Amino acid sequence: MGLDRVPWNILRQEGEKIAALAGELGLWAAFGSIHPLTAPNRPHNSLYVVSDTGQLVTRYDKRLLSHTEATYMYTPGTAPTVFEIDGIRFGVALCIEAHFPELFAEYELLDINCLLLSVMVDDPMRAVIAQAYAALYGYWIGYAIPAQYSATVPSGIVAPGGRWLARCPDDNRPALAVTDIELDATDQDIHVALRYARPWRRKTRVSLTEPAPTHGDIRSDTKTAF
Repeated sequence: MGLDRVPWNILRQEGEKIAALAGELGLWAAFGSIHPLTAPNRPHNSLYVVSDTGQLVTRYDKRLLSHTEATYMYTPGTAPTVFEIDGIRFGVALCIEAHFPELFAEYELLDINCLLLSVMVDDPMRAVIAQAYAALYGYWIGYAIPAQYSATVPSGIVAPGGRWLARCPDDNRPALAVTDIELDATDQDIHVALRYARPWRRKTRVSLTEPAPTHGDIRSDTKTAF
């Protein structure tokens, strides 16, 4: 990647304009860009988070990279990113990271309520994976892709439990998907996912590292007898 060809000043100016507009409109915004590091280090592939007052609150740097990205494009990030809006905790993952469930399990342990997954690929299975994580880990997922890929799978928001709550049109045009994230939701699938499935699964996962309750029982330890 020819870093000397990247118009860093323009990228910075555009980021500042987005932040200013977010403040003007009173909206939180999350947007992707590349983040320069000190030479000769390659940049991060990042997602910036801006508050409704126009302040840059935090940045997520993609941690797990494709072979091409890791070989000559980017420097991997080192940590998850969690931020909070009105009592709702958000986490962030980018594109190919959807194929690494360890990251999504980590965010569950960090008590997030919603995971923002931004994807730059025309891949319908990536959306299926997002639904699966919402069902497995019991949090909302905001799934965002470029508008030109919407004919395959449009952007949308998945509820805890795996149901699509809102989706953009599949007409390759820019659009918004909007829903409410209600931590006290009474929808049956969300209620079950938040108050039963998620805490039960967390407790059950911990049990995998605990001594077996049948330790020392020969009927349990012998695997070659009926």
